[in-house]
Amino acid sequence: MGAKTALLAYADGDVASALREAGEPTAEGTAALIAHVFPGWGMARTEDEVLGELTYPPEGLTYATSFPGVDLVCDRRLMFDRPSELPPHLLEAAAGRRVILHAMYSVSDWLAFAVWEEGRLRRSLSLSPDGGIVENIGDPFPFEMSYWAGDRPVESDPEWDEEPYALPFHPLELGNEALRALFGFLLEGRPLPEDVDPGKVPLLGFDLTDPDTSRRAQERAALEEAARRVQRRSLHLGSDGSRSEAVGG
Repeated sequence: MGAKTALLAYADGDVASALREAGEPTAEGTAALIAHVFPGWGMARTEDEVLGELTYPPEGLTYATSFPGVDLVCDRRLMFDRPSELPPHLLEAAAGRRVILHAMYSVSDWLAFAVWEEGRLRRSLSLSPDGGIVENIGDPFPFEMSYWAGDRPVESDPEWDEEPYALPFHPLELGNEALRALFGFLLEGRPLPEDVDPGKVPLLGFDLTDPDTSRRAQERAALEEAARRVQRRSLHLGSDGSRSEAVGG
């Protein structure tokens, strides 16, 4: 399993239904969505993609889409060890809609997902074999039940595993089930006829600039230019004691 996700959705209803009926997203609507998620950040368009390829975008890039019924943002900066601590402005941007967060990282078998309804946290889970259960808030969803009941254990390989797996199930397996239940699609495994095809969901790409980083870069450039100007200046003392300043190239 090598699936990775960094997803945030704002939904009026069922996400899967909205994604099935989605057409082409508008640049204006999607840019407005990103402005709510990353207020004050600069943005420039980059190449577009599809959801099946960019649930975990390259660092620094944001992929998003805005359709009737659902707004979706894919960005590594939306991965939180404790989803319940989602920054307040991200919940405010929901304007009463359902908020769904899904983050999965196959390198460490880490999974986190959370759901808010009408501004209230309904469920939050974050766990990995090394870190254990970091957060487990609210009642499990139906798709989780068989995992917590012990029906989906990780089979050990005596040739590779010195100890039993640290959790009663594999987080990535549950993460894949969460994707289907909350978003309507899978990244791994055999899709069902009713599943959304993520390869047909278009995303618009944006390169974002942190305003604080930009400001610091501008200040540093100004200081470096001032230093260069100082280095180009030389002070000459004339025979009569007068001073003159020459500027070198």
